[in-house]
Amino acid sequence: MAAAPAAGGTVLEDHLTRLAAALLPLRDAEHLLARWGQEVAHRLAAGGRLLVAGNGGSAAEAQHLTAELVGKLRHDRQPLSAIALHAETSALTAIGNDYGYDEIFARQVRAHGRPDDLLLLLSTSGTSPNLLTAAHAAHDSGLRCWAFTGPAPNPLADLCHERLAIDSPDGQVVQELHLVAVHVLCEYVDRALPAALAARAPAGPVRAGVEVVLDDPDPEVQAR
Repeated sequence: MAAAPAAGGTVLEDHLTRLAAALLPLRDAEHLLARWGQEVAHRLAAGGRLLVAGNGGSAAEAQHLTAELVGKLRHDRQPLSAIALHAETSALTAIGNDYGYDEIFARQVRAHGRPDDLLLLLSTSGTSPNLLTAAHAAHDSGLRCWAFTGPAPNPLADLCHERLAIDSPDGQVVQELHLVAVHVLCEYVDRALPAALAARAPAGPVRAGVEVVLDDPDPEVQAR
């Protein structure tokens, strides 16, 4: 819920005042976002995936992130695997109908998540039960779990391995600065990606030509 405008100020002036108050402390997240960007680049370059989820406006922010990674931020590069769990509408409604709304993300985490994957959960309040359940599922499945939240401490921030918490009581401001963090994170992913791709383990021997294998091969017939 947005904070009420201060007496005497316009809606825009008051909103920008609250935004500026929360924007300056965001500078302290620089090193965190840089480190996250490097980890996302290395995990995705090695074949891992980034799973993301949120509710309402946070769902839109999470989907913005996946669009930047699967598409591009600035310059052309290979697509990176990032999946917005809330965008799987048929799975979402089926799971909600059969197992309850709290399970809509957790069941997808258990289905898709692998130990080399990352889960990023976005929430202004940090109290959404379906995100908390997803964080528990990530721990059970061996995923590393991060959160973008509003003011900490909050239950989601406490459950995740690491979190970026925006210190503002205004949910609109929190979401707007989550978008700033999304863009900065993607910038760091792109910067780290060339080194991450170069560090990938080789894919193994490559065979050229045709190989024919018989049950009782005759050396004169077997071609390589």
